[in-house]
Amino acid sequence: MKNKIVRIKDIAEKAKVSTGTVDRVLHKRGRVSKKVEEKVLKIIEEMDYEPNLMARALGSNKIYQIAALIPDHKTDSYWYAPKAGIEKAEKDLKQYGIVVQQYIFNPYDVESFITQANQLTKDNPDGIILSPIFYRETLPFFEKWKAAEIPFVLFNTQIAECEPISYIGQDSYQSGFLAGKLIQYGQPDPCSILIAHIDEEISNAAHLLKKEQGFRNYFAQNNLEHQYKILRIELNRSNPALFITQLDDVIDSTPDISSIFVTTSKAHEIARHLEQRHIKHIKIIGYDLMPANLHFLNKGAISFLINQNPKGQGYWGIYQLTDHLVFKKEVPIIKYLPLDIVTKENMNYYVDDEDTIYLNI
Repeated sequence: MKNKIVRIKDIAEKAKVSTGTVDRVLHKRGRVSKKVEEKVLKIIEEMDYEPNLMARALGSNKIYQIAALIPDHKTDSYWYAPKAGIEKAEKDLKQYGIVVQQYIFNPYDVESFITQANQLTKDNPDGIILSPIFYRETLPFFEKWKAAEIPFVLFNTQIAECEPISYIGQDSYQSGFLAGKLIQYGQPDPCSILIAHIDEEISNAAHLLKKEQGFRNYFAQNNLEHQYKILRIELNRSNPALFITQLDDVIDSTPDISSIFVTTSKAHEIARHLEQRHIKHIKIIGYDLMPANLHFLNKGAISFLINQNPKGQGYWGIYQLTDHLVFKKEVPIIKYLPLDIVTKENMNYYVDDEDTIYLNI
């Protein structure tokens, strides 16, 4: 039966009952004797019947309300890509009753996040997609959603212990490990390396801590700690003067800094400042194909960008929820996206054809 499509009619004929009886057994509705039900279920198993959920969803008028709790891209342009991915998936899946309501919050204002999360919870959606950038403040909402049996998918930031139905994004630890390898290959001689966290409260940003851990562990596991001194700085652009002062202090006090690993999408801020100071010997590795990052990558001021595929994260997050809600499929607990290393030489392959960036995974 593996290569043959089994119809309800086939099951009915073998069980010597009507198609209506088979339908009632499949959907557990109406009155069917226990004996007939057992007989039909046995034949269903023998014939390896699989319901056509896609056709059923197309014929249904059910609407699935999905809530997208996402940062405001007008405040931080990084979030435009996942928003676009979510909107693209909603358009592709509209025929199956998928409707996405966006709850937009300020990524630098935790109260804004809490307000939107409370409103979302009150609205009681069928499913939720979010990037839990405020770790501590998100935990109580996870408990509320689990108690209300609302499935949720995470993207960008992985928090395994909160039990989402799926996480879509990069392996933050491995991406940090990869950054360490890139720096060591490009700078084999002893030197200092700076890890720069920008615009984040590190103690509340689990994904950045994992990146830093992976980065440090690359040098530890390869017995390179004696050769490279790893420094760390937390910078915030809300105070431009302090941002520049702190960055200048660490650069001027550590003349052998040869590389800077920027754990966020703000590598362009470091590149711009080094350019203004005419510092050309420091190599920069950062994340994400932001226009400003691509500008400095093309100029050679940034050596490598690790593409986190934020558009794909939003896109596949909606697909995972649709598979779970509409098609009743088991979705993978983790869907890691590739660690793409983008350079000046290959950047056009990533920016010319947007669709292939996030669909061909």
